Amino acid sequence: MVRLTADLILRSPQYFNAVRQRELDLRGNKIGVIENLGATEDQYASIDISDNEIVKLEGFPHLKRLTTLLANNNRIARINPNVGAALPNLETLVLTNNRLSNLVDLDSLAKLVNLQYLCLLDNVVTKKPNYRLYLIHKLPKLRLLDFKKVKLKEREEAGKLFATENGEPSKTPAPAKTFVPGEIPVDEQPEAVPMKVEEPSRKGPTPEQIIAIKSAIANSQTLEEVARLEKALKQGQLPSDLVLPGDDVAKKAGTNTDNGVPPSDQHVDEVTAMDEG
Repeated sequence: MVRLTADLILRSPQYFNAVRQRELDLRGNKIGVIENLGATEDQYASIDISDNEIVKLEGFPHLKRLTTLLANNNRIARINPNVGAALPNLETLVLTNNRLSNLVDLDSLAKLVNLQYLCLLDNVVTKKPNYRLYLIHKLPKLRLLDFKKVKLKEREEAGKLFATENGEPSKTPAPAKTFVPGEIPVDEQPEAVPMKVEEPSRKGPTPEQIIAIKSAIANSQTLEEVARLEKALKQGQLPSDLVLPGDDVAKKAGTNTDNGVPPSDQHVDEVTAMDEG
């Protein structure tokens, strides 16, 4: 196994590729670990590390100019989660014929926020259910996956299938509302207004009634009667058996106190008796 040293980097071919990118060619050197790429001084837009023995995609310094990484025909089974911070502008990644086997092994690719072209052919993971939709959901800017264009329909399907990804909890549906005939829905019921209970107005005795009560107290014959009248005076209540001035006149005007016959009827009887006489 060969180490990737600064000397190896300086001796490796450097040229402009077909898309006019400055490329560093590190193919076929039996490199096992990515290291010492700081010696490139971030001068390359493309690096080719294909046909080596690399096991893990890691060890990159901060390379803001790098937009294309070719790493096919290696033994890559893991991807470092910090790869996105080291390669912030990477747009093309080729990992054909490696050893990536599970969808979770691809989660670190989501850190490559500018990734548009990705190839994972000849990896076991491509046989997993929903492999393609999973990557489309993870990589919003992805345009080409395994040399096939990402379609709008696939984006919509991926969005529906993985709607609860990235820690977004699914919304629990609200319980269905049931309707009972004759029942007013809760949302439409008027708010209960507290009823105001009116206290009965208390009318105290008039000045004339007060004078009559005091007069009755003065003329009382027993202590019990005095106490009863004083209690009635304090409570503002008029005793039922108390006769007020003027009540006798009203009663005499209404009925005859001797025989209980109204005066009008009594006058008619007197006239009838005179006529018979």
